[in-house]
Amino acid sequence: MLITVSGPAGSGKSTLAKSLADALNYEHVSGGDIFRSLAEERGMTPLELNKAAEEDDQIDRDLDRKLRDIAAERDDLVLESRLAGWMAGEYADMKLWLTAPLDVRADRIATRENKPFEQAKTETRERGDSEAQRYSDYYDIDFDDLSIYDLSVNTARWDPQGVLSVTLHAVESYSPDGDEGKAPVENIRYEF
Repeated sequence: MLITVSGPAGSGKSTLAKSLADALNYEHVSGGDIFRSLAEERGMTPLELNKAAEEDDQIDRDLDRKLRDIAAERDDLVLESRLAGWMAGEYADMKLWLTAPLDVRADRIATRENKPFEQAKTETRERGDSEAQRYSDYYDIDFDDLSIYDLSVNTARWDPQGVLSVTLHAVESYSPDGDEGKAPVENIRYEF
């Protein structure tokens, strides 16, 4: 089974994806880790690399192509990134969307990255705006369109164990025999 975990920065994607992969004994691949390592290799912060990607679309396209290739080639995998659900498309068996209010996400990021809350909030908002525009420009993806996802969870409502419990229940209770159809991923341009 290929499970995607998507959502904005600070929504808990990495926390859930790691826990879910461990619980299911699946492999975990993180687009965020790949992106952060690309930023580090270039001597940039993720925000700086995001800004650079506004001028050099190949940065995003290379990452997205890699995610799509992984989705096409692997199984028993939790694939995590902002666009994992979109990039995995028809290959995904279950697509999860995580979210939380901006202040909650900014607080998590501020804590994780040891920076002031207001700075984290500003950067998170700017990064989200930048990414949403690029996704629209490159692939015709409306980042606010959640219709492709099988389950959406507000991670501010539960602690990480609670989020895992909710999503694990959904995954474990899934049966292909009872599946009346995945939400289609349509009108996307996979142009890498």
